[in-house]
Amino acid sequence: MVGTEDTKTKAAPASKPRGRPRSFDRETALEKAVMAFWEHGYEATSVSDLTRVMGIGAPSLYAAFGDKRALFDEVVTAYGARYGSFADRALAEEPTARAAVRRALFEAAAEYTAPGRPHGCLVIHAATNCTSPEVEESLRVRRNAGIAAFESRIRAGVAAGELPAGTDARALARHAGAVVQGMSQQARDGASREELEALAEIAMSIWPRT
Repeated sequence: MVGTEDTKTKAAPASKPRGRPRSFDRETALEKAVMAFWEHGYEATSVSDLTRVMGIGAPSLYAAFGDKRALFDEVVTAYGARYGSFADRALAEEPTARAAVRRALFEAAAEYTAPGRPHGCLVIHAATNCTSPEVEESLRVRRNAGIAAFESRIRAGVAAGELPAGTDARALARHAGAVVQGMSQQARDGASREELEALAEIAMSIWPRT
């Protein structure tokens, strides 16, 4: 009989308990960490500062992101993708080296003074007064990579005849990098977009012409 069979059937083994579901949105928390490190830098942003702005406890932070350094590495990557890729796009999309660097400088003026977020560049400022050599080095590598990208595009422009054959591509790239870094600091000190655009225009006026 069906009833008899049911009483003899063994109960199915209980399913394994699942891990406690994450109670916060990871991408939202990461964006808040980006803003904290961007505003205050690596050294001055404590774990307690991070948990407060991210709206999570320390155990959740460590479980989701690892330690402060691991979180910072992820923050830098996220910053580069969301806010710091304008120069790479300019170098890839513009038809000449001059147009590419000019666009990069003018977009830096806009990005570094955009309302509603910290001014300047996280990669340039986050290691200020930092006691972690690894953090300093990782950001230095990124800054130097930006200058190297300028140099590569300028060299290509020289090879294509856009710039005179004797153009010092390395010096011109370092000049562009110095302007970008100076614009970042001036933005943090209160310079407006229009003031930085005027600076970019002057910087481009020294470029050699064929």
